[in-house]
Amino acid sequence: MPLALRLGSDDLTRCRFAISPLCQTHEALRMLRRPARHGYHRGWLRRMGRTLAGLDLTPLWLFVPPAGGYTPDFLGAPPGEPYPSFDDELARMRATDPALAHTEMTRSLACTPGLAQSRRGRAAIDDPAATVQRLADLTERAWHALLAPDWPRHRAVLEADIAHRSRRAADGGLDALLTGLHPSVDWADHTLTLRRYAEVADAQRPDGRGVLLMPSVFVWPDVVSGFAQPWQPTLIYPARGMGGLHADPPPRPPRALARLLGHRRAAVLAGLTAPSSTTDLARRHGLAPSTVSAHLSTLREAGLLESRRRSHHVLYARTPLGDALVEGDVGPGAG
Repeated sequence: MPLALRLGSDDLTRCRFAISPLCQTHEALRMLRRPARHGYHRGWLRRMGRTLAGLDLTPLWLFVPPAGGYTPDFLGAPPGEPYPSFDDELARMRATDPALAHTEMTRSLACTPGLAQSRRGRAAIDDPAATVQRLADLTERAWHALLAPDWPRHRAVLEADIAHRSRRAADGGLDALLTGLHPSVDWADHTLTLRRYAEVADAQRPDGRGVLLMPSVFVWPDVVSGFAQPWQPTLIYPARGMGGLHADPPPRPPRALARLLGHRRAAVLAGLTAPSSTTDLARRHGLAPSTVSAHLSTLREAGLLESRRRSHHVLYARTPLGDALVEGDVGPGAG
């Protein structure tokens, strides 16, 4: 049976988006444990090979079943605000009620036969407060080693996904937003149905707080839901553009686009499958940063790109018109 979430009127008016660096960290860890998810991230894995070799996360792996199954919700809990910092989320994780942690860790260990009775399993649940702090320490290490260096680009991809879906909602209403989240997500008769997700007996049902929608770089090819009490009902789905975040080499531009803009400028536009900085694009295309900067300025003036400052970087992303040109969707009267 698929997972069905029926949304009442209060839920429909309170659906919202959020970006969670803590959740992204644990989705990355789940991806590392499940090889089927590696497809879009092989370039990232190659870059992280040496880092991963020196990162001992054994106590965390205890609660990330490699063949699927339940990971404790408090490890990547739905955030209470739209754009929390990692430090704030980690502090919230450290403050997890030991009784709640014990319940969730016991459920997770039960997914692997014999693990709850093992020495490590018993030690973890015998002192849940200490285990929470140990898991938080390891999560902090994983964040700084695996995600923090790339977080400006990751966050830009997630923000671009939210902006795109917000435009869909503005153009077509909530129906357009919810039906376009993922091929396995259906929306009909006030019910959000996850067809590839098995029914979860104790999944948190919509209760007037709305459903939290969180794009993810690492969740592909799945959609994740089923958070139990007391967490807000949440749907984590693959972010639009995540496939190009670590793509190497850049895609070739369509021939017609290359004739229109020139090959190099068209290649820069086509290569922006995810928000990127001038330095990123120069490295990927083998061009001087000054050359890339000139192409970016021209493309932005033409309305094909937009830029946004993120920390010390300026990240460029395609506008809907830029997307349409690259994808060949500009017809008569467009623009």
